[in-house]
Amino acid sequence: MEALHPRIRLLWIAQAALAAIVAGVALAVVDARVASLPIAVPIGVVAIGAVLGIVYAVVLYRQWRFELQDDALYLERGVITFVETAVPFVRVQHVDTQFGPVERVLGLSSVVVYTAGSRNADVRVPGLTPDRARKLQNTLRELAVDSEADDGV
Repeated sequence: MEALHPRIRLLWIAQAALAAIVAGVALAVVDARVASLPIAVPIGVVAIGAVLGIVYAVVLYRQWRFELQDDALYLERGVITFVETAVPFVRVQHVDTQFGPVERVLGLSSVVVYTAGSRNADVRVPGLTPDRARKLQNTLRELAVDSEADDGV
């Protein structure tokens, strides 16, 4: 199984740090208007959130894997809840490559696979280099077209 690029951890850590800072600022604003907590409480919330975010990013990176099998894209991921997903090529509608602003700065991109007839009809493979993302996109597109001939529906 293929792992994600190691720089994805930086993106996940940055997202966790931002969430921790927002929570700390919200707590400080509520504290200023309602209660009188010591300044250490909002700072502690930010610090604990940042540490938990780092741990989460490291563990998630170790768990996140994907593989192109004979008839499906197979993904394994998760920290608290471990999820295994198989996306049959015959169900693939289209495949996008996405580059968010932070991903571009880190030299990363994501591949999004849209599938037919399911609730949550997309699967995202984050943390790929742009070249790897394009190759995966093209391979998935080719496999989806090839599998249409085998579809008996």
